[in-house]
Amino acid sequence: MIGLNYLMMCLIFGTTFLAIKVGIDAGAPPFFSAGLRFLIAGSIILLYMIIRGKAKLSLLLRKEMIITGTALSFGVFATLYWAEQYLSSGIAAILSATAPLMILLLQTAIARQRLSLSALVGCLTGTVGVILLLLPGITVTISKVWVLGCAAVLLGQVFYSAGTVYSRRVVQRFQETSPIALNAAQMMYGGGLLLILSLFTEDIHMEAIFAPKAVWSLIYLIVAGSMIAHTIFYWLIAKTNPVFPSTWLYISPLIALCLGAVIYDEPVSAMSVVGGVTIIIGIIMVNWANLRAFLFQSRPASKRVSE
Repeated sequence: MIGLNYLMMCLIFGTTFLAIKVGIDAGAPPFFSAGLRFLIAGSIILLYMIIRGKAKLSLLLRKEMIITGTALSFGVFATLYWAEQYLSSGIAAILSATAPLMILLLQTAIARQRLSLSALVGCLTGTVGVILLLLPGITVTISKVWVLGCAAVLLGQVFYSAGTVYSRRVVQRFQETSPIALNAAQMMYGGGLLLILSLFTEDIHMEAIFAPKAVWSLIYLIVAGSMIAHTIFYWLIAKTNPVFPSTWLYISPLIALCLGAVIYDEPVSAMSVVGGVTIIIGIIMVNWANLRAFLFQSRPASKRVSE
């Protein structure tokens, strides 16, 4: 169940970058469309959970929802949407791939535990894999705004890392509440903050918002990107740990490359193949402790005794 949900999340997140680009190219204001996406998705999910008796409206009054919404929805997407005006999606993907490493270091520092060597090496390996995967198609024109864009993406990953680690504590604190409802509440706050930012920074033109491509982009991001993929992400944090779900940042570029090769016959370089293999090795290393425990427990008892 965990593996299936993880793969579904990676597949969806691998396509949301394109959906965001389609909406922006159609003229939709970035902050406004992002805010609308999260506010609508969060509201629908929370209303559904309240009707089913698995959440209460008072959940929106808890400060934990404001903090996670500020970090995971507002902080990440405000910086990413702004930065992608000046960066290629490849550079943004490479910079975003630093998040699992940030999460690992932050989680270790907070818990004051020994840093797992396999997880650390796995995070570094996965990051290198993303670089190798995307390097053949990257062109860079360095300028002042390019540097600021890179800094913005990295700042967004700091928000992402802190929010992911904090979310694990929130899930444990609200054990009587479904993680799905917790995710919905934080999306509502993040979406609201993005809309407020939009009001102060963007010119809102309704004809651009209701352009066919912008509308379809928004619908896809609401349903698939937020209601499904973000909910799975939050559920995986509750069921596993903060690092594992975040490794989608390694897998999604690989999925995008494979889809491009299969659907559009896009060429795949040898370096990209090496990058893909490196990513897979990194993912295995990050989760080596859990995989080893699973494999050991799955072995027949008689065989273990005979050894």
